[in-house]
Amino acid sequence: MMFTYNQEVVSTPCEEGVSRKVLSYSDELMMCEITFEKGAQGNFHSHPHLQITYVAEGSFSFTIDGETKVVTKGDSVYMPANVVHGVTALEKGILVDVFNPKRDEFI
Repeated sequence: MMFTYNQEVVSTPCEEGVSRKVLSYSDELMMCEITFEKGAQGNFHSHPHLQITYVAEGSFSFTIDGETKVVTKGDSVYMPANVVHGVTALEKGILVDVFNPKRDEFI
């Protein structure tokens, strides 16, 4: 699909207070919108995909490979393949995740 309209995408629940919308994707690339309630967490995990996250709204505490930093609207974060990472929403917010290649388990 060349065009994906956010209002037509069904949100999928993830961890408590976290939901995901899979937006545009191909075999090589995927974009997702992740919505967090204040205090919600993206539990620690790793995956073989490269990931870049853009903070569209809110502020978040990210831990990547043992290093923790706070990021806010307009900031971005890079997660290399197979590196353990997790996130906590310091306020209600939205992250935009881009993966290479696509996350088949999200479809």
